[in-house]
Amino acid sequence: MVEFQQRGEDLENNISECKRLLEAAQGRLKELEDGEKEGEEDEEGQAELKNVQAEVKKLKKDEKSFQKMFEEYQREKKRLPWDVDNISKDGFSKSVLNIKPLTKEETEKEKVEKHKTFVEKYAKEIKHFGMLRRWDDSQKYLLDNPHLVCEETANCLAVICMDFEIDEKHALMEQVAHQTIVMQFILDLARTLKVDARGCFREFFSKIKTADKPYQDAFDQELDMLKERIRRCARARMENTMKELEEEERQKRLGPGGLDPVEVYESLPKEVQKSFDEKNIHLLQEAMSRLDFEEGKYHLRRCIDSGLWVPESREGDDEEEDEEEDDEEEDS
Repeated sequence: MVEFQQRGEDLENNISECKRLLEAAQGRLKELEDGEKEGEEDEEGQAELKNVQAEVKKLKKDEKSFQKMFEEYQREKKRLPWDVDNISKDGFSKSVLNIKPLTKEETEKEKVEKHKTFVEKYAKEIKHFGMLRRWDDSQKYLLDNPHLVCEETANCLAVICMDFEIDEKHALMEQVAHQTIVMQFILDLARTLKVDARGCFREFFSKIKTADKPYQDAFDQELDMLKERIRRCARARMENTMKELEEEERQKRLGPGGLDPVEVYESLPKEVQKSFDEKNIHLLQEAMSRLDFEEGKYHLRRCIDSGLWVPESREGDDEEEDEEEDDEEEDS
């Protein structure tokens, strides 16, 4: 805001100085032309007359140019959001900062709800801003949509970056990451100046378009750091997702005793594993008989708890066969 006001004062001073020089040049031109009419003609006078005529022509052109620049400045000034500095003048000789008033600190729940509402309302506009590539296009879009200059937009752009990276759309991630840093730099500038971010984003674009090497390097460094954070977070999220899917599959596999049949199978002796591979009960009994009693009992219990071995079904079949035999004896 200070730089913007200074630009207006400089333009007014340039216009005033140009008018003063023009009046002086026009006065001198009139004297030379009057002298020429009275017959005071010489080569030196003719040369001076041409120089003064050229100077008057140049000053008129400069005055017109400064006036046009000032009119553009006035139009831009009208588009600025209203604040105390714009609509009033201080009655004393002192500096006045446009400081945001203290507001009640939002709770975490209120912040989440505010972010959700904002993103739902402006998701399309935020994504459009994320795809802009030229500085001028970004500045013009924020001029038309100043409500996007806020923390919620920066957060939403970061989420879009994450989604693109997870979908392996790396070029799109890098494009939106660039716009995320643009928004973050605008917000940082507003915090530094202690002004509303909507009133200072023009200063950021003016600075970045003519940035010296340290400022441009700082921007590029922040961009690289953001892209690396996004890649790291995307990898972590995908790994967590895979772990969750694996755990869901494991839970589905659990037997009646809560053991995973895959883990139990891998812990069995090779001969017992072979009997399960071939689905050979006789081979399983032989393999178990060769084990120590306690060891065999341990593995058998784990097979039952994991569902690898279901003795109940066989016992049920035996009970049914015994009942059928008893019935046949009674009938005979």
